Amino acid sequence: MTRHAKHIFKLDPAKEISGSTLEKIVNSGTDLLLVSGTDNVTEKNVSELLRRIRNYNVPAALEIPHPDAAVPGFDHYFVPTVINTDDVTFTHGMLVRALMEYHDFIDYDSISLLPYIIMNEDCKAFKHANCHTVNDEEFIAMIHMLDKLYKMDYIYIEYSGVFGDRELVKEAYEAAENASIVYGGGIVSKDTATEMDSVSDIMVVGNIIYDDARQALETII
Repeated sequence: MTRHAKHIFKLDPAKEISGSTLEKIVNSGTDLLLVSGTDNVTEKNVSELLRRIRNYNVPAALEIPHPDAAVPGFDHYFVPTVINTDDVTFTHGMLVRALMEYHDFIDYDSISLLPYIIMNEDCKAFKHANCHTVNDEEFIAMIHMLDKLYKMDYIYIEYSGVFGDRELVKEAYEAAENASIVYGGGIVSKDTATEMDSVSDIMVVGNIIYDDARQALETII
């Protein structure tokens, strides 16, 4: 994910995708492919997906779910950190573990922190990271903290599988002075993409690729 990207397709290495569908997604005009998943992400399936992606000329980044799944060859790497959890494993624990193991090999110019605020309490990621719900006031406070104190490059507002509260996302977008607001969740059509386009810097589209690839292509506006 680079700061100039506007549309990103997220590919899950643990999910099946046909060659014809992958070709359509890669050649769609999206700005970046982000390889990312919650369950069953391994060095083997990440490497296999990267091999298939590299048949095309498109930028690709890896969101590292755990150090064992870090695979060389991507254009950029993201280390997720979940803000609305008290579980240190998901705030910084995995990052510390990765740095302990790979510090001498890391090109720090090619890796970024990706702070998440996970808003959908019914989604897999929310439960996996032991998240807690946040009210609107707490949410905006988190945006100010990440943007103005931590000076993060990105803030990922994740609704994962459902279309989020546009007005709340808009409030975050207007509050952020430094960070790019990344939105993910429920972008399944041109209409839903259009709704979030004006209140976010970057949109991430994932689940619809596997449900209806043709419809996924409509999210590029």
